Amino acid sequence: MTLLSDLQSLLGFSHVLTGADADSYVQDWRRRYRGTALAVIRPGSTEEVAAAVKLCMHHGVPIVPQGGNTGLCGGATPDDSGRAVVLSTARLTAVRNLDTANDTITVEAGCILQAVQEAAAAADRLFPLSLAAEGSCTIGGNLATNAGGTQVLRYGNTRDLTLGLEVVTAEGEIWNGLRGLRKDNTGYDLRDLYIGSEGTLGIITAATLKLFPRPVASCTALLTLDTIDQAVDVLSRARSGFGAALTGFELMSGACLQAVVRLFPQQRLPFEGASAESPWFALLELSDSESEAHARDRFEAVLGDAIDAGLVNDAAIAANVAQSKALWHLRESIPLAEAELGKSVKHDVSIPISSIAGFVHKTNALLQARFPGVRHVIFGHLGDGNLHYNVANAPGQTESELLALQSEIYGVVHDSVHAHSGSISAEHGVGQLKRDELPRYKSAVELALMRRIKRALDPQGLMNPGKVLQT
Repeated sequence: MTLLSDLQSLLGFSHVLTGADADSYVQDWRRRYRGTALAVIRPGSTEEVAAAVKLCMHHGVPIVPQGGNTGLCGGATPDDSGRAVVLSTARLTAVRNLDTANDTITVEAGCILQAVQEAAAAADRLFPLSLAAEGSCTIGGNLATNAGGTQVLRYGNTRDLTLGLEVVTAEGEIWNGLRGLRKDNTGYDLRDLYIGSEGTLGIITAATLKLFPRPVASCTALLTLDTIDQAVDVLSRARSGFGAALTGFELMSGACLQAVVRLFPQQRLPFEGASAESPWFALLELSDSESEAHARDRFEAVLGDAIDAGLVNDAAIAANVAQSKALWHLRESIPLAEAELGKSVKHDVSIPISSIAGFVHKTNALLQARFPGVRHVIFGHLGDGNLHYNVANAPGQTESELLALQSEIYGVVHDSVHAHSGSISAEHGVGQLKRDELPRYKSAVELALMRRIKRALDPQGLMNPGKVLQT
């Protein structure tokens, strides 16, 4: 009660939520995890974050940082002890600076990703991070998980788009590292320690991010293919033909897109007959700095060669921006269609591109041998080797029966990922979901180094406990 009173004095009663007012903050987006919290606090400045952290540390109370609460691994959900304070960055929404000469934007952690994109566009610049949840996820959450998205192939993950950070440490000190420098070789890179740490080392309160010139033109196409091997071959040709202008290359199984158009009749595939029933689809986009005509000529030349080589069966090239958005909307609706169809066992994995086809063939076979009839729901960012390799229930199998097999399915898929030199988390983070899987796939040396970093930066162990590392 003393801590609550102190927090109310610091932040105001309306920004210290308890009981039913805190309810939406203690359950994750997928409704997989639900906890309880002593309170949810919503500081309005970096200084208030620092003061709140000091109060919590003084009372020995854990802190769970939370952005838009769109995470997929339970990384921003408290446990059920009721001891923790959830610290929401929802009020930290300022765009502090936009520097077109330096091509940077400095924003606070609670800024919605879409708002950052729009601020950049208003200055005739591009902030390229793009996710299906961009209308609700926050920059702080993107940084905490090192989010990827659909343009990693060209621009990189969130880490690659970040030049500097402002962080409140576990002791309540403020580190101002908001440097808009592309070269700064003055010691350990603290920025990279905090990015991807999921709030377990400190709280990111602001960031200086890279901006880019807006493309003059772009071309988008949806392709139909017979095999995933052909998709990998088309990607190789696209990279050779387009170079850095290739901004996106998405892979989707036919079952994914067919579910989208079945569940959301307002969306349509731009194909009929056999093409609409294709086993695989690829969505690719080219951004050009010269002209629309130049972009289209390059695009049609590369796609024409792929069709002539028998790699692509059919292609629908967007004629305008509206058609391009419609094609991307098909891809972005896959997670929504999955949710409509019920729970599945989800995997966010990264595989060397050269091994992706072999991984899918091998893992599909392993799962069918062990769990006959389960359905493979496969889509993702083929251009950077990131697959969402999900497993849905077999005909006649209930959701609960499938979820009872979750740990066994994880074992099969993650062992196969490891055998193909991949990672069991590509862009969603570790959170609670994969915390206990890490010791199986990371070396003892690597885990020991991670624990030493955690102890050094969070000596009381109160920053987002129970996430990423086993206690």
